[in-house]
Amino acid sequence: MNTKEIAMFLLNSCKHLRFFESYMFGSTLNGTGYDIDILIVGEHDERLFELKKEIRLAEENLPLDVLYMNYSEAKETNFIKKENCVKLSVLAKNNIG
Repeated sequence: MNTKEIAMFLLNSCKHLRFFESYMFGSTLNGTGYDIDILIVGEHDERLFELKKEIRLAEENLPLDVLYMNYSEAKETNFIKKENCVKLSVLAKNNIG
């Protein structure tokens, strides 16, 4: 699967992603590597609990490595910029990697 197909699969399979900012980062964006690095940013609430269940189901089809952060953690660490994260919604429209 390329990055567009992965992003589309996740967005379609994990309905609760719409409540979060979701990104891909790491070697998969370059077309290399085995695991797929995903960052989920949002509030840690009931919707996150539901999303984690959906992610576990998606992991049956994809080798996901998922990192969860709340908004303040993402801002304080500047993780999105440092790791060159790309939104899943952007990847689903384009074919990067």
